[in-house]
Amino acid sequence: MDFNMKKLASDAGIFFTRAVQFTEEKFGQAEKTELDAHFENLLARADSTKNWTEKILRQTEVLLQPNPSARVEELLYEKLDRKAPSRVTNGELLAQYMAEAAGELGPTTPYGKTLIKVAEAEKRLGAAERDFIHTASINFLTPLRNFLEGDWKTISKERRLLQNRRLDLDACKARLKKAKAAEAKATCEGDTVPDFQETRPRNYILSASASATLDDTSCPLSWAEWKEEYPGGWSPPCFFLLPLNPSVTRARGCLSLAKDRKLWNDEVDKAEQELRVAQTEFDRQAEVTRLLLEGISSTHVNHLRCLHEFVESQTTYYAQCYRHMLDLQKQLGSSQGAIFPGTFVGTTEPASPPLSSTSPTTAAATMPVGPSGAGLAPPGEAALRLEEVSPPASGTRKARVLYDYEAADSSELALLADELITVYSLPGMDPDWLIGERGNKKGKVPVTYLELLS
Repeated sequence: MDFNMKKLASDAGIFFTRAVQFTEEKFGQAEKTELDAHFENLLARADSTKNWTEKILRQTEVLLQPNPSARVEELLYEKLDRKAPSRVTNGELLAQYMAEAAGELGPTTPYGKTLIKVAEAEKRLGAAERDFIHTASINFLTPLRNFLEGDWKTISKERRLLQNRRLDLDACKARLKKAKAAEAKATCEGDTVPDFQETRPRNYILSASASATLDDTSCPLSWAEWKEEYPGGWSPPCFFLLPLNPSVTRARGCLSLAKDRKLWNDEVDKAEQELRVAQTEFDRQAEVTRLLLEGISSTHVNHLRCLHEFVESQTTYYAQCYRHMLDLQKQLGSSQGAIFPGTFVGTTEPASPPLSSTSPTTAAATMPVGPSGAGLAPPGEAALRLEEVSPPASGTRKARVLYDYEAADSSELALLADELITVYSLPGMDPDWLIGERGNKKGKVPVTYLELLS
């Protein structure tokens, strides 16, 4: 493998210079160009967005796939750009086991029949879970990953480039400051010789001849001797600091004051030009980075839309689960009524309906568990004359009405919230309904609207 040694040496020198600058800034020994408050707020907002997006992404993955080994496998397939194999959900696996158990234990027995019914419901639940995971991955997880792997990487790259531009700008400022300080020292007149050891910039060195002359203090020349040797108003000896510039290769000794000033004027002009170029590049890069950081607002809007879609898919999933389980409960309740005709249906308190911001009357009217009696009544029950029905000798209970209920027909009993009624069940009656009595009125009432009292 071929190595570019010049580039490697240049990169190493830049890295060392950056490390020195960061260290000096940390200890307050160097000036640092500060960004404006609005820019700092944009940086903080972008960092918060990135951190919380990562956390939400990881936790959503845990929600959709609790198995960590399965998540690692899916990640490997994604990195290899290959399609992950179809995975059986836990509900589908449970349904498979129940169906196999029913086939071995006897599909015609009560236990085997119940296993088959539950297996079918679990299979539907597993299919609904699969659809939910697929929809959530496309509509929610994919946009979050695209932001972290695309937009955020671009922002990070531009931020690093802006940091380098800032360091270059600070270096140019320090170089100009030291060049001006050295120029002021070089223009001194009289018998005072400037002390370049105190003002030498970090990237300047003293020439060999100048160092030797400054160190030779055994035979100093007087001002009269200098005037004889250099007539025409020569200044006392001034030894210049030479910048680490490849174009400057020879050491300088004592110069006249005019040449001395000209050299330092050239150095100051060069430093000022470099500063202007560095400032222009820094401003341009700061503008590019600022535009990218302001794009975080549009990212929030996109993530908000994805979040709404995730909630919609999750709501659909839970609604399907509720519907499947309600159908299973009805099937199991009907079979219990057939096997145990004397069983009282309302021995356990029904689950409270979902909380809603609407009024109880509106919630009762929109709840899926309270359809009209004509749709749920078994064959022959619609012709039942309630006025001829007498309560059983045992099995009546008191119940408190939870919500208002408006009767759908004459066979049902209208209810008011918080009133007390007497309820009982009849053999072969739908388990979701009871016979309710209030004074001289009698009719069918839904179980989910009642709180059975002991």
